[in-house]
Amino acid sequence: MMSQPKRFIITISSLVVAIILVFFLSLNLGIIKISPAEVVQAILGNGSPQSTNILYNFRLPRMVIALLIGMGMAIAGAILQSVSRNALADPGIIGINAGAGFAVILYIFFFQGSSFGTGAASVFIMPFSALLGALIAAGLIYVIAWKDGVSPVRLVLVGIGINSAFAALIIIFQLMMDPRDFTQATIWITGSIWSASWDYVFAVLPWICIFVPIALYKSHKLNLLQLGENTAAGLGVSIEKERGILLFISVALAGACVSVGGGISFLGLIAPHLARRIIGPRHQTLLPVAALIGAFLLLTADTIGKNLMATTEIPVGLVVSCLGAPYFIYLLIKD
Repeated sequence: MMSQPKRFIITISSLVVAIILVFFLSLNLGIIKISPAEVVQAILGNGSPQSTNILYNFRLPRMVIALLIGMGMAIAGAILQSVSRNALADPGIIGINAGAGFAVILYIFFFQGSSFGTGAASVFIMPFSALLGALIAAGLIYVIAWKDGVSPVRLVLVGIGINSAFAALIIIFQLMMDPRDFTQATIWITGSIWSASWDYVFAVLPWICIFVPIALYKSHKLNLLQLGENTAAGLGVSIEKERGILLFISVALAGACVSVGGGISFLGLIAPHLARRIIGPRHQTLLPVAALIGAFLLLTADTIGKNLMATTEIPVGLVVSCLGAPYFIYLLIKD
């Protein structure tokens, strides 16, 4: 039987290779096809102005955003599942994404006028708006679901209710928007990175660089929390403090990802489950594998979405939902 360290190294290496292959494939594909030779020439600085412009100003930032969001949502989902001890927990399913999205819509409605998500300042402010909305949603879920503790079933049911409430509020404010902004907001809410630029990359990158390492550092605490509150407390873990820190990390990652990618659901559900099946429940290995799986899935979904229909693009959130919804139903039937 293969040892755990060897399996971890093979898994990480395989995922990195798969991401690199999809990355270069996505650079080639699009409405305007660019051959592999032209891609290499553009990367080396010898490409045509058109190819260089398409690659560096349109495709590369979009693909980097896909990788960052995939990593962030996967880690957020893994933390949420572990802290709540609920295999069905996911920021998109239980309303955290919807709360973050509602806060962004409010910010745009009151402060951006008829310019949806434009301007360098708004791009960097939106993650903070999303964090506030995600924290409010998480707080509501926790308070309403509390009844001598928070049971996994109550958490999901209350989260679905909160998700529906925020979704309704989003639609109300969308209806009061400028028609052009309404269309763009609708596409964004379904999960879209088609308009990503380097500003979006630089807006979300600090959040990923700060909170992902903290999550990895806290992986030992996640292992202990999985043993149950009494056991973890007996091993010296401050339950409420660690739970609060870990939930904040999850909410911050989900909020930042929603602010630049919209409401991409199910990614935080699928990636941790696949990682757990491949590498096991130990969070020191689970979190890195889940992050790479999330990055691979979202990059692949974006590549499919922009190439499946030649004249238009399918929002990446819809592609992920097509993959995630059947898996969610499978988990419900299985449990």
